[in-house]
Amino acid sequence: MAPYASGRVFHDADSHVMEPADWLVNYADGPLLEHLKQRRSAERIESQVAAARKRAEDPEAGRQAAENLIAGPKGWIAYGAFDAAERRRALDELGFSRQLVFATSSLAHFRDAKAPEVKLAGARAHNRAMAAFCADERLIGVGFVPLDDPDQAVELAREAIDLGCGALWVPSTPAGDRSPSHPDLDPFWTLLAERRVPFMLHIGQGSRVLPKQYNNNGKPRSPDLHGGGENLRFQDFVVLPFSAQMFLAALVYDGLFDRVPDLRGGVIEFGAAWVPGFLRQLDLGYRSFSKTDPQLKALALKPSEYMRKHVKFTPFPGEDAGYLIKDAGAELFLFSSDYPHPEGTNDPIGRFERTFADIGEDARERFYSRNFEEMMGAF
Repeated sequence: MAPYASGRVFHDADSHVMEPADWLVNYADGPLLEHLKQRRSAERIESQVAAARKRAEDPEAGRQAAENLIAGPKGWIAYGAFDAAERRRALDELGFSRQLVFATSSLAHFRDAKAPEVKLAGARAHNRAMAAFCADERLIGVGFVPLDDPDQAVELAREAIDLGCGALWVPSTPAGDRSPSHPDLDPFWTLLAERRVPFMLHIGQGSRVLPKQYNNNGKPRSPDLHGGGENLRFQDFVVLPFSAQMFLAALVYDGLFDRVPDLRGGVIEFGAAWVPGFLRQLDLGYRSFSKTDPQLKALALKPSEYMRKHVKFTPFPGEDAGYLIKDAGAELFLFSSDYPHPEGTNDPIGRFERTFADIGEDARERFYSRNFEEMMGAF
């Protein structure tokens, strides 16, 4: 049976590991370890994990699960969701040449810890686990680095890169009491540029939801995207990209890309319908305020030109990616499957292709492979 993706090179800019509750235990030490040993997932997740582990012992069950992956079960029961050997075969069946791999739930074990040592230990454990899962060179593990402490950020980044993480996820929020563009963080950004490792913004590590008061609307609590209670709700969808916009505007307006000209980054799973308007808004702000602000006047490029040079974006499969390419430019957008999350749908390539009727071959090649290669420094 032919792989799902064929006929050209496809690089997948967004996929996930579906972590069991004990995923970090073998990689944790210090104050985090005992806490992790007590963690349990919801019963629904535990049952899927148990079924997936049982399947791994049965070659015939594994063969059946590996067929038609993209349209098959998603979540923890998906083939290759957390088993590294399965994931290697899954990549063959999917037909993707490279795949960025993000965490799904393990960051929640430590990201909001009040004790800095717990957050540090958690990031280290996550990065070790991710590097181990992505030992196949086709899988590009995305490490996690909080930016609250600039010196610690450099230390964590260096460790993650040395382990083999090929990209680094940073929260799309202020860096503690600093802007992410603060000169104190220049050594972190410079390290990424020198090692040709892009930064990643991804849904889940930033302000992605409306203030809770907006849910007090006199109506029953709405279900999330999948009908449950723990994920994104429709009210939140409207403000989904705001944290990424604030983060990127700070990097551009404060001149980070002039100071670190080889830095590259990706904005993943925030959608991309907002990108053309955001570029226009950046340029409008520049035109309006650079007349009186010497900092803006000193920028070497228009703000939108920094975005085109340094940052890529993943549209959702339901968005009109063809229109986005024609409006904002073919150099900005990346293909992604979100496997094995259900948001990626059962045919992301087909959904994107239905919007590409008048998109040329060069723009298609950029979308499916070349923009990814530019973001990753051609590996």
